[in-house]
Amino acid sequence: MQQLTLQIQDYKYPFFLELIRNFDFINITDDISIPEEHKKIVLDRIKSHEENPDLLLDWESVKNQI
Repeated sequence: MQQLTLQIQDYKYPFFLELIRNFDFINITDDISIPEEHKKIVLDRIKSHEENPDLLLDWESVKNQI
């Protein structure tokens, strides 16, 4: 079996998905798995922010500095 990755513009995605589901020889998998180590990194960052919210800069401040 061959596998293909497509990039479809957001506004055309619903139409494309509806069209492709009509083909019985295509299997659509839209399950994206996130590795556990990545989940842990994000959870650690959230925890760090909750414990020390003053250590982060808001986007507007950073953008103004650039």
